[in-house]
Amino acid sequence: MDLTCPLDQRTPLPRAAPRTLTLARWVVPDLALWISLITLFYCLFLFDGTQNLFRDSDTGWHIRTGEAMLDGSGLPRSDPYSLLRSGRPWFAWEWGADVLMAAAHRLAGLAGVALLYAACIAACTWLWFRLTWVLHGNFLLAGALAMLMLSTANLHWLARPHIFGWIFLLGAIWYAERLPARVTAAHAAAIAAFSALWTNLHASFFLGPAIALIYAVAHLVRPVLWQLDPVAERARARRFGMVAALAAAGSLLNPYGLNLHVHVARYLGNAELLDRVGEFQSFNFRVDGAAQILVALGIAALGAVLAFSQRNLAHALLSAGLLALALRSARGLPLVALLLLPLANAAITRALETCAGLQPRLRRALDSFLTYSVNLRVLDGGFNGAALLPVLALLACALVRTPAVASRAGFPGDQFPVAAAEAVAQLPADARLLAPDKFGGYLIYRFEGRRKVYFDGRSDFYGSEYMKDYLRLIEVRPGWREQLDRGRFTHALLPNRYSLVPALEQLGWKTVYRDQVATLLESLAFAARRSPQSAGKAAESRKSASVASRVIFDNRSLTVTAQNERFGAARVSKRYAGRDTGSVVGQPAALMRVEPGSGLRLAQPPPARQVAALETQ
Repeated sequence: MDLTCPLDQRTPLPRAAPRTLTLARWVVPDLALWISLITLFYCLFLFDGTQNLFRDSDTGWHIRTGEAMLDGSGLPRSDPYSLLRSGRPWFAWEWGADVLMAAAHRLAGLAGVALLYAACIAACTWLWFRLTWVLHGNFLLAGALAMLMLSTANLHWLARPHIFGWIFLLGAIWYAERLPARVTAAHAAAIAAFSALWTNLHASFFLGPAIALIYAVAHLVRPVLWQLDPVAERARARRFGMVAALAAAGSLLNPYGLNLHVHVARYLGNAELLDRVGEFQSFNFRVDGAAQILVALGIAALGAVLAFSQRNLAHALLSAGLLALALRSARGLPLVALLLLPLANAAITRALETCAGLQPRLRRALDSFLTYSVNLRVLDGGFNGAALLPVLALLACALVRTPAVASRAGFPGDQFPVAAAEAVAQLPADARLLAPDKFGGYLIYRFEGRRKVYFDGRSDFYGSEYMKDYLRLIEVRPGWREQLDRGRFTHALLPNRYSLVPALEQLGWKTVYRDQVATLLESLAFAARRSPQSAGKAAESRKSASVASRVIFDNRSLTVTAQNERFGAARVSKRYAGRDTGSVVGQPAALMRVEPGSGLRLAQPPPARQVAALETQ
């Protein structure tokens, strides 16, 4: 069954034309600027951007890396932050963004960094509307889709360099839609400079040449599928091929040269590593608030189908690729909202304009809606409000420097060890701190890189083997004791809910600080160095740990893991199968006796991460 409307049977409605220049044009904002300003206000205050933009700790090491470069240390070539991999080669592939973040931080602290990224997010909104107008999207439909765009993109509203990548992606498609009939030397220089700047700000630079290649391939294939002028299509394909080559050449203008491309390709091709990075996993569409994301995906998919029916193969291919990416990785969802909704708007608008065979009454109503939207766009095209931008920028800068805003800006205290960091600051300089990657970037920021971290968000630097060892220790998997000994850790700063906290306590580690977010523990061996009286306690603890075991229950996986001094960790049951040996009575320290080699069966599944002490006979 053909669900598409016959095309080219109606004359499309006239497009908006800009008005003559007037004073009002420069002082009255258009829709794009209005929504951008609303986005800026929403991001900073309603979204609580001065805290929520910092809910990913990678911001910390980006800032400190940029500050080191501003201080004259030059581009880092080796790691300055890692405890176990210090001095290894490191690609600071987003060094340009690091410098911008550091400059904003020096001007206004973390509030300045929040303003920088809130302004970039607002710029994305402005570019989103400009792309919609270039594609001749419907004015009223754009206003409706803007809400979907914002609610989907804010999944990844973070003070991280990928926001710069969004700006470049929108600019790349905007240019592709306005590609001139002839690529002059000035255009060539601009394309190469655009690509070079993108490369030094964010690793998504390879998408620039990729987009141009998609357009080139689409124009080569179109005459094969439809009755089109092959000469004109091949000429367009050559121009896009030239743009792709210029963008690729411009991307080589970075401190690492071609080595950066090789490094990024190896990283993105390392499935074993990316499978262990949370932001590269598929989105959970069953969580609250996922409905609008599903609607955005549905509209983007509809736009892809309509674009193909309208012989716009480039839009169809681009939509198919980004939709596949979004279903595979949550990082692709904002790209669907930012890049595909304008394309879908254009395809839907053209379908409504050219759809024939409708009932006369419905056709008249539809034409009235479309004409009204065109008139609004003509009116809106007479304004841009550019003269207000310097004034608004100064007001925003003054606002983030006020005590009320500046004092609130920072990493969220309910997610990061903000209070516990004061206790960490009292540790000796030679303390070896075990902390998860979520805390790593914050600790780098808090201690300006002086306190080395076990792991942070630079997964490309650490690699898959290091990450497997890290997860083995953090998640108390078999072999975790070997990783603990190998790291020679003296202290551990862990979220309270981590199973590693009671596992270390069972080994005799002492809690020296605890709050609602994190627990700081100290090994008995380190305590013995400071207090000879602790040596006997350490020996006694090691002896008891050789026979004492601990069972950690995980309600999600329904498995039981036992750890002990002798064997590290071993499975002792399969989904609670085996004979009854008693039940957990609901207290974390409840005791039960289990014969060696026997299975476990629980009367009822325990709460997530409940811990029961287990004595082996």
